[in-house]
Amino acid sequence: MPERSAEPVPASLGDSLADGFDGRDESLPPADWGRPSGPRRTATVWLFAVFIVLLGVGEAWLSDRLTNEAFLAWATIFTAISLQAMPFLVFGVALSAALTAFVPASFWQRVIPKNAAAAVPVAGAAGAVLPGCECASVPVANGLIRRGVAPAAALTFLLSAPAINPIVLVATAVAFPGQPEMVAARFVASLGAAVVVGWLWARFGRTDWMRPQRVHHDPGATKWQVFADSMRHDLMHAGGFLVVGGLAAATLNVIVPRDWVIAVADMPVVSVLVLALLAILLSICSEADAFVAASLSEFSNTAKLAFLVVGPMVDLKLIALQAGTFGWTFVRRFVPLVLIATLVFSFAIGGLLL
Repeated sequence: MPERSAEPVPASLGDSLADGFDGRDESLPPADWGRPSGPRRTATVWLFAVFIVLLGVGEAWLSDRLTNEAFLAWATIFTAISLQAMPFLVFGVALSAALTAFVPASFWQRVIPKNAAAAVPVAGAAGAVLPGCECASVPVANGLIRRGVAPAAALTFLLSAPAINPIVLVATAVAFPGQPEMVAARFVASLGAAVVVGWLWARFGRTDWMRPQRVHHDPGATKWQVFADSMRHDLMHAGGFLVVGGLAAATLNVIVPRDWVIAVADMPVVSVLVLALLAILLSICSEADAFVAASLSEFSNTAKLAFLVVGPMVDLKLIALQAGTFGWTFVRRFVPLVLIATLVFSFAIGGLLL
């Protein structure tokens, strides 16, 4: 294949996405699409063989260490995370596919301000309208970016939607009866963190930090065919990373003793950091995390707020989904930024309202 001439790098991530990255027509896959070469087939066989060997070694090493109760707890947590998240992931994938197939790019150009700084708070407020958890927000944000929405605005929606939507706020009110300040604190801290992250990404985000997934479609395909192709692609892709995140979360749930967590409940700053870490490890869906937070009676309300603010924006399954959708280069920069913002707002709003 002849080498392509070098082209100027787009000025911003939004420009590159709006222009199709490089301006070339990539509606059809290359001629050798899906044809693995000989070395790649050989590498796959060796990887599979190594995997089988590791399974055997792991079984021999863990057979006397992994009790039946621990294994059942691990399996229960993994199943709960997967089953709890999958309906929302399917919903998000379906919505993302609908955005791709049925909503023209011109619609988003009319609804969302072109200026990224102005689009960020609009996208953050829009998160209060759409019910769903963090699993649904990732494919939806990816679909918005594919339709020309500024990445900073789409990422703001990704953060705010699972944290401040009506279902989450109602669940928080039910979990904390007689404490409307917890609902208000969660709304303000989550929205504030999402908007600040969006503004920072609009200011400092770079094109080569993000690799949104793109789907090739037949130019003659109908809208329903595009919808089906997009949904099938995104579901298979995101579903695999959801399983990886669920496996990691279940393993850490079993490994970390609960006594260690309770021991630091009386330390004001440390307890906030511990519950933030616990939210990351547990990877509980945002519609259910308020009930878990309410059960942690040993901790302060500020620590519980950190659990509610950090969890929907940074957890293991969400990190895995973001890596699968946007790439690890994006995750290495985005996740620490979000974690810092959520912790700062948890401390600040917790000190003011709680």
